[in-house]
Order: sequence, then structure tokens, then C-alpha cells
Amino acid sequence: MSYLILVRHGQSTWNLENRFTGWVDVGLTENGKLEAKKAGDLIKRANIQITYYYSSLQKRANHTLKIIQETLNDRKNFVRAWELNERHYGELTGLNKIEMGEKLGKEKVYQFRRSWDLRPSPLSKTSEFHPANIDIYKDIPIEKVPDTESLKDTYKRVINYFELELKDKIKNGNILISAHGNSVRALCKYLFKLDVIQISKLEIPTGNPLLINFDKNQKIITCKYLDQDRAKDLLVY
Repeated sequence: MSYLILVRHGQSTWNLENRFTGWVDVGLTENGKLEAKKAGDLIKRANIQITYYYSSLQKRANHTLKIIQETLNDRKNFVRAWELNERHYGELTGLNKIEMGEKLGKEKVYQFRRSWDLRPSPLSKTSEFHPANIDIYKDIPIEKVPDTESLKDTYKRVINYFELELKDKIKNGNILISAHGNSVRALCKYLFKLDVIQISKLEIPTGNPLLINFDKNQKIITCKYLDQDRAKDLLVY
């Protein structure tokens, strides 16, 4: 028996401002730090020893993971992988979601946020928000740096990484991944075998550990949010 714990980072500054964040590297709010601390407390209370830690390249996920590790008194090194980054929102990056709903229509913005294969228009490479102009992404091969992504695009890179780097490790250890709303949604689609309609309805709360329990054949036995007061519907579990 083994565990996979998925944690969406605590509230970020752009979450608070209701902006499309994507690959822009923003930090946590004070509330986000408290959410990360509570996530660590909940994992500690569950008495689960983590064997491997993973995060994206983005500091809001990294900081969340570091706070969790501090709470667990566990200073293991963790792997940072760009493949676990948030979805890139193209030209919507940096814009306010409510204002864009008023401009484009709420239904159109909902489609951009929740549809499976719809991409926003590409973000200009001259934008300060383009990954090519953000230092933490300088080591990613340029042909892999996106200008925009759909959830389907995000799914491909996240699941490819999961299958190559993580899947076998679940057989002999417990894994914690600190990532983002859409990279966690991608993993949930894969693990829970959700269809494109189901994944459009799946919401991931910030800073709430999703505990997935596997048997020796890597079949899911149970799945639950550790903070039941802020749990979201997992649709099938």
C-alpha cells in the first residue's frame, strides 16, 4: 500500500487579484502561507511519511512545499520539474477574470478556463509575462516553452512526466506533489479516468491535500481531501 498526495499551492497574489496567472512566477499571500501550513499539519496528523517530493518550477508551488516540509520537520531535497507547471493562458495572462468575462462574455471565459482543447490566442514573445522572458525558465528547451496551452496540452506534458518519472516510484514509496490547479486536474483526469465533461467540472481547492491510497497493483483504494471543510467533489470517488 502506498500514497500519492496532490496539493495545489496556497493562495497566490494573483489568485487574490483574480488574474490569469499561468506561467507568471508570483508568490503566496499570507493566507496562502497559512493554507500551506495547515496542509502540512493535516499530513502530519495523518502520520504519512513522504519518500519523494516533487514540485513545478514556480515559486508559489515551491514555497507551499517548503512550508509543508518545515511543518513535517522533513528537509529532504525535492525535484522541481517544469512539466508540472500551471497551464499557460496565452494572451489572457495577467488579465482579470471578471473584467474579461464582462468583455468577452462569461461563457467564453468559462470555455477558456474549463474546456479540454480550446487554447487562448498566443501570448506575444515580447510580453514581460512570456516564459521566454522569465529567468526561471531559461534552462527549458526553447521549443518546449509554450505561448499558450489548452488543458489537453497541459495533460500531455504532466502525464508524460508522471509515467516516466513517478509511476514506478509509487510502488515502493509515498509521493507528495505540490503543483497547480490545472496540473493537478490533469493528474486527476488520468488517475480517476475522467472524461472531458467530468474534467470540465472538477475544481481543485488551494492548499488542501488530496490523499490517494493505492494497493500493490497501483489500483486506487480510497481518495479523500484531508480538509473536509474545504473539500471539492471528486466526481467519481
